[in-house]
Order: sequence, then structure tokens, then C-alpha cells
Amino acid sequence: MSPSPRSMSGQKIKKICLPGRLCRIGEAGRSGSRQGGMLARSGMRRGRPPGPRGLRLSAFPSPPAPLIPAALPRPSSPVARAPRRSPPFAEAYRWGRPSCRNPSRKAAPLPCRQLPTPSSRGAQGQESASGGRCLGRCCGAPVRASARAAPPQARASVTITKLSAGRRVPRSPAVSPRKVITTYCPANNEPIARVRQASLKDYEETIGKAKKAWNIWADIPAPKRGEIVRKIGDAFREKIQLLGRLVSLEMGKILVEGIGEVQEYVDVCDYAAGLSRMIGGPTLPSERPGHALIEMWNPLGLVGIITAFNFPVAVFGWNNAIALITGNVCLWKGAPTTSLVSVAVTKIIAQVLEDNLLPGAICSLVCGGADIGTTMARDERVNLLSFTGSTQVGKEVALMVQERFGKSLLELGGNNAIIAFEDADLSLVVPSVLFAAVGTAGQRCTTVRRLFLHESIHNEVVDRLRSAYSQIRVGNPWDPNILYGPLHTKQAVSMFVRAVEEAKKQGGTVVYGGKVMDHPGNYVEPTIVTGLAHDAPIVHQETFAPILYVFKFQDEEEVFEWNNEVKQGLSSSIFTKDLGRIFRWLGPKGSDCGIVNVNIPTSGAEIGGAFGGEKHTGGGRESGSDAWKQYMRRSTCTINYSTSLPLAQGIKFQ
Repeated sequence: MSPSPRSMSGQKIKKICLPGRLCRIGEAGRSGSRQGGMLARSGMRRGRPPGPRGLRLSAFPSPPAPLIPAALPRPSSPVARAPRRSPPFAEAYRWGRPSCRNPSRKAAPLPCRQLPTPSSRGAQGQESASGGRCLGRCCGAPVRASARAAPPQARASVTITKLSAGRRVPRSPAVSPRKVITTYCPANNEPIARVRQASLKDYEETIGKAKKAWNIWADIPAPKRGEIVRKIGDAFREKIQLLGRLVSLEMGKILVEGIGEVQEYVDVCDYAAGLSRMIGGPTLPSERPGHALIEMWNPLGLVGIITAFNFPVAVFGWNNAIALITGNVCLWKGAPTTSLVSVAVTKIIAQVLEDNLLPGAICSLVCGGADIGTTMARDERVNLLSFTGSTQVGKEVALMVQERFGKSLLELGGNNAIIAFEDADLSLVVPSVLFAAVGTAGQRCTTVRRLFLHESIHNEVVDRLRSAYSQIRVGNPWDPNILYGPLHTKQAVSMFVRAVEEAKKQGGTVVYGGKVMDHPGNYVEPTIVTGLAHDAPIVHQETFAPILYVFKFQDEEEVFEWNNEVKQGLSSSIFTKDLGRIFRWLGPKGSDCGIVNVNIPTSGAEIGGAFGGEKHTGGGRESGSDAWKQYMRRSTCTINYSTSLPLAQGIKFQ
């Protein structure tokens, strides 16, 4: 028999559950208390014995079969109430109602063992003894999800109240209610989950425990930290299909892109594992005899990570993997509209950390909105704040961080351009533009917004693009044959409509698309607009939607200037066979972007290079190359190993 689960502080952990017929995310025992990520609870009472733990979601509106994941991580129970095999990395998303495996018992005998229906809850939200369903442990049989579909009216409910790395916090009437948001599937606008956001009090407790976890993590040698990160990558590799489907469900990108995004996290973990044996500073020659001059690099401490909806896994992975091997702990606030992905990612990481006897608070998650983000930006305990989002919000974040002389890493908007010269290979140009403009429904920061075509090839390329656009397969993003899914929210659809209308007012002609599609969900037609001036106001405004503005140009000098005239400077690309032009493009008078490509699209960056841009894109660099330096502090160290004391610059002070 295993001992009763205890937290880091030694206190016993109680069962955590959520209302029946609703989505349940529950954590209890060692894993839920120490992960430092999400502690989801509802109706928790003092005196409850430990119950089932891990991530369970049930009674969602039933999706198409290809989307249904079979498993996501649930830490194995440290409590052995009955002999049973502990599943590897455990079960997770199950569609349908939970049912007891013990056919002789129809309901749990104890109120604390029941998962009540909404009608069985009291006025104060407490569980009643009637109308519940068996949670499994009360009768010695674990809960499973049956194959029966949930009723259409069922709604998911995720109560995320805390990111706890230590003790449980009992539910108290004195605790003020926390904001609850609803996440929706972009493909049909059906509710997925109701997520209760963390309060500022929860934030304070979480960051305190993350800082304590740093004292453990910083003492581990970098190569050993790299080994942990490698194991995190392996854990994601095992769950790549399942997590990719969840990304497709909640974010709305097509399945192949959702899986590819998880693969990007895996790749970064592999890269970081090797990097953990290579980071460090040089030994420099000293001008003084008997002296050594070296550079020392040390971790910053706590890295705050705020990510956007469009890449709910990969962007966190870039930051997390590199921050970990450089000796930092992480506090993550994902986008509220992709909270389930954030929870799943955090639980996978927590399992790896705890399997290696490390506190889960090394990687903490807080679900929240602008109040949490503002607090992170102003918090001096956050040694580096990595922010991915719009330029407008990024500017506010930068000012708040700079006000406290903090350190920020910004990856903001991009108004990216592709330039095709008269000698361009059109068999490369057309598919490149198609992928860069339509991929992720135009919701990448590297999406091409502006296409500059030499006047000699303009009409031919536009005709080819119209033909290619007409062949795009549109539909449910979890269908592996689909190339184009929905926008993320209804607000994005409204933004698309306004941008198209504004482009028409400013002289543009819609040659393809431009309308909202008659399809459930947030679908709009991928759009091509010609006839605008290169400096039209709508062109210089980044619209996070699949709208491509096409222009004619005559010579190299003017089109290079047009590429650089926008405020953002993220990604750019030219298509040409002229070697001289290529190196002028890469040189000081060429593109002023952080990503400068030749004969490939603006999107689809590899993890080995530093990712980021200039100007209003923020200037930050993530992922590869020497981006690791942004997560560390540098010290120049002079060591005198002689018996004399010579001064630099030959100064005599006697």
C-alpha cells in the first residue's frame, strides 16, 4: 500500500471534483499539488478522502469521430486503494457520460463521492446527497467514460482557481467568486468549456512557490536540466496526435498544423537538450599579467511567458525549453480562449517533473485575463517577461516592464511581404504565396499580407492565385484532408469584414473572396485585393485574417523601400535568380526584417534560427541561435591568480 498523498508542505491532499454532466478537470494528490500549474477544484470539502486524479473531460457536445482523442495525461495515483494497473501517462479526454464499472452499485453511498447533476446542487453551489453519480473510488471501481454521447445541452465546466505547488486550499465562502469565461470551438461556435480564472491571490501564492522551486532547479547542472527537457520532449512526442487534435479543436487550425505545432515543441526540446552542454561564455585575454578574464552566464530566475491564441503550444515551447536549460523557472499565462491546451501542456510537463522528483512549480500555469497579464508585467519578481501578441498590447507591456527597469522579450505583429521579380520561378511563387497567405487562415504573425509582383508577371500570377484559391479544401479543421479552417473568434470575422470594406473604400478591388462563408463557425473566404496604393492606410494596418493585398512594381530600389515602409519588421521574402539582387536584399540596404528569406515563403521558420523581428515587432528573439542569452544574465569576471596588483590601462596608484 502506498502512503496517503501529501503535498510538499506535508499536508494531506483531498479529492477535487467538478459538477456532474459538466467538463471536469480535477487534481489531487502529489501531482496536482506540486505541479505548480493548474489546481482545479469545485465543491471541495474538508474531510474528503482522496479521490481520482488527473485530467477528465466528459459530456461535451459530441464532435466528429476523427477529432475524439483517446488519451491525454493523468498522473498515476500514489494511493493504492485496490490492486489495479496504473496506466502509462493515463487517460484523458473521453466523450460521453462517466459511468461506474461496478454494475452492482448504482450510486455512491456518500455525498462526498458523488458527482451531482446541476439540478442536485444547492443554492450555494454545494453538492447534495441526491442525484449524484458514482466517481468510482467509493465502490472500489474507477470511473470510466461510456461510449454514449453527451446530451446536446451539456456544457463543459472547467474550474481553474489556482496554480498551486504546495498545499491544497479548501473552498471557503469568504473567497470572492472568480471570473468564468467560456471557450468555443471555432469550427461550430459550440461551447467547449467554462474556465474559472485565477485571482490575484492565487497568482501571489503561485509565484511564491515558483520562486521557491527555483532554489532547487538552479542547483541542478545544466546538462542534467537538459536531460529533463529531453524527457519533456519525449512525453510530448508520445501525445503528439492527441494534443494536436486538441489544438485543432480549441484554436481552429487544421489538424496537420496542430500536430506540426506540437512537433515544434518536441524539436525545441531536442535542440535545448544539446544546447544545455554548450551554453557559456568565453575566456578572454587579460592585459594584466597573472590575471584571467572570463564571462559567466547565470539564470535570471523566473521567466514569465504570455502567449497568444494562434500558437498555444509552440510559442510556449520555444520559451519554456530554453528557459529551463538555462536554469530558470517559468510562469505561463496562455490565451484565455485556448485554456484547455494550456492545461494539457502543463499537466504533461508536471508529470515529467514529478516522475523525476522535482517540484511541478518549476513550470507553473495561471489562467487569467488582462489583470493577471498586467500584474506579471509590473511584478519585479518576474525577471524576464516574454510576451507574444499584438503590437498595441505589446507596447503597453513594454512600458510597464521598463518602468520597473525589468527585462522583456517581445514578439509582436508582422506586416510581411513577398516580392517576386521578373526572373522568379512561378512554380515556386504561387504555392509559397498560397501557403503563406492562407495557412492557419491568415492568423500567423508571419502570414504574408502584401505581395509585390513585377509588372511583367503581375497578371499571370494573380490569375494563377485565383485558380489555386478556388481549389482550397475548406471544412472542419480536424479532417486531415482539409487545408483551410475557421478564424478563431467571431470578433476576428467582424475584423475581416471591416478590413475588406475599408479596402474597397480606399480603391481596392476584390478579385477573389471577400465574404463570410455560409458555414457553421467562423469561416471567411480567403481574399485577394488588387488596385490599392502601396501606402494605403489599410495596407499598413495588420489585419489578422486571410487578406492578401497585391501590388505592381517596376524596379528593385522602389520595391525594397515599399517592403520597409511599414512599422513592423518581422518576415520578408524575395523570389529571384539574380545573385547580386539576393545579396543586396540580405545587405544593409535590403530588408529590415528579422527574418529575410529567398525563394521560400515568409512563414514556416525552423527552430534552429532565432525567431523575431525589428521595429514594432518588438526586437525579441526566441528559439535557436544565441536566443538563449536573453534568458540569462552575463557577468564579466576578472581573477587575479598572482601575488601582485597591477591596474588596467597602466595606472599607477601609490
